[in-house]
Amino acid sequence: MSWTPADPMVSIKNVHKSFGDLKVLKGVSLDVMKGDVICIIGPSGSGKSTLIRCVNALNDIQLGSILVEGQEVNDPDLDKLELRKKVGMVFQQYNLFPHKTALQNVMMAPVRVLKRGKAEAETQARELLAKVRLQGKENAYPGELSGGQQQRVAIARSLAMKPDVILFDEVTAALDPETVGEVLQTIKDLAEDGMTCILVTHEMGFAREVADHVYFTDRGVIVEHGPPSVFFDSAKDPRTKEFLSKIL
Repeated sequence: MSWTPADPMVSIKNVHKSFGDLKVLKGVSLDVMKGDVICIIGPSGSGKSTLIRCVNALNDIQLGSILVEGQEVNDPDLDKLELRKKVGMVFQQYNLFPHKTALQNVMMAPVRVLKRGKAEAETQARELLAKVRLQGKENAYPGELSGGQQQRVAIARSLAMKPDVILFDEVTAALDPETVGEVLQTIKDLAEDGMTCILVTHEMGFAREVADHVYFTDRGVIVEHGPPSVFFDSAKDPRTKEFLSKIL
């Protein structure tokens, strides 16, 4: 199937996912256009993280379709490595290599996976660390960095693969309150640069400010969605209203 930028970059249609007898996703559908910033919110256990893990094939699905640039993620013949070059992911836990510096963490995948020369990869890694406001921390090890700094290294590492879309899975959940802002600012900068972003987040102020579209999930389904101005100010579904009343 040929894909053009006029088509959704990520198209999720009627996706069902179970772990054993536990049904986690029960027919979820959403489209993400190039350059969109999508925020997925909802109570714990509502399927948010599972959904985005399905987009880069960390979880398989039982039913439905997920297309990334026209490529079916659920295809048994899919080259997952090729998919993950296009679809970056930043996790709640930073997953940095503790024995490698910030610079080395960002350089690793381009050298090993993309077969870039070390000099080219280092130049790019330095530029990316500057982009996430970590100039001067290139030679620091993860243990010498704050949680927020480590998370920004993780974002730079994801960017080093030059993905077309980045998935963010609760990336501020493990951070101290004072470092949350710097990570959100980094994501905001990416959004302004036109990066397509799908975020699972509890940061409602951020979702209101930066998202093009907000999806509320509960018990494995999308209950309600809309642009932030409509979603936050005039939610219609009782479940959405109750959720927002607890956290806003």
